Amino acid sequence: MKRYCQTLKLRNDEELIRQYVKEHQNVWPEIKEGIKAVGILDMQIYLHKNELFMIVDTVDNFDWVKDNARLATLPRQAEWEAYMSRFQQADSNATSAEKWCLMEQIFKL
Repeated sequence: MKRYCQTLKLRNDEELIRQYVKEHQNVWPEIKEGIKAVGILDMQIYLHKNELFMIVDTVDNFDWVKDNARLATLPRQAEWEAYMSRFQQADSNATSAEKWCLMEQIFKL
């Protein structure tokens, strides 16, 4: 299994953050299916104020660039990204890979 961690900032607006959390309690079925279809085994998002932290666990042969590019082409993925962009402190035309900053692991016990 591979693990990737990413971070992203939301707009610093309590109502938008509340809506973002609510949307993630009802993620569209096509989005969940696409995530699994590309080899993502588990995905978790944590929130602190307006900062998000995402943990992505994948199959061993997952290729971050190739498989995320494939995910971007799956049904409703572009629509979901466009819809989520209104909550995020990022260019609304940016790709998911441009919005979410991949983090470097610096410690492991």
